[in-house]
Amino acid sequence: MFDYQAPSDLLNNRTILLTGASDGIGRVCAESFLNHGAQVILLGRSQEKLESAFDALEPLHPGRVIIHPLDFLQADVADYQQLASAVNEQFDCLDGLLHNAALLGARTPIAYYPEQDWKQVMTVNVDAAFHLSKALLPALERSSDGRILFTSSSVGRQGRAYWGAYGVSKFAVEGLMQTLAEELAETSRIRVNSFNPGATRTTMRTRAYPAEDPRSVTEAAEHMPAYLYLMGPDSAEVHGQALDMQSIARGK
Repeated sequence: MFDYQAPSDLLNNRTILLTGASDGIGRVCAESFLNHGAQVILLGRSQEKLESAFDALEPLHPGRVIIHPLDFLQADVADYQQLASAVNEQFDCLDGLLHNAALLGARTPIAYYPEQDWKQVMTVNVDAAFHLSKALLPALERSSDGRILFTSSSVGRQGRAYWGAYGVSKFAVEGLMQTLAEELAETSRIRVNSFNPGATRTTMRTRAYPAEDPRSVTEAAEHMPAYLYLMGPDSAEVHGQALDMQSIARGK
């Protein structure tokens, strides 16, 4: 595991937007970022789940939790611009953007892959990351120490049979990260990386591996030292990297 002891004030005065924030890794990240001083903007498809998250988190962190429902399958460019305008109106800048939302899609050979699944997975996993990054770049550029973190996967770094659109979409996410990182390297203080948390006890993992014993899989909370490090000031020299637990531990 990554041995990083984050100070309690690591993210003080930082505003971080998270996608897929109503459950799974996104929800645990939101809790961890709040516990370390951040203000968070939670994006998710389900109004009900976001409200549940707000009701649980707001009493513990008054005034530091904002929710914004956004269905990536239905969103158009105007919706992303509306979100960016709201961020610009409410905050001086945006200090972090965590791309966490994803669809799994079908686990089937490419020869039989459902066209609708392919379209939906690419829309959520790739197109939304592009539109959201583009719309929020001006707010991120106003930060003195901005972060964009893409969630990756081992099947997006080495092709694996039967992972279909999900695997291909994660390859695309890696390409988006590398392209954006190179473009911003000399022109911005934003640090851009991808992070593969590995096997994690989530609903998506259960759908992908229905016969697996969930108790044998790492809980999301165990990944939080890595997420905190990559969103905080100590990772200022980490840029354009495709990271996982092992590589981040070696790098630090």
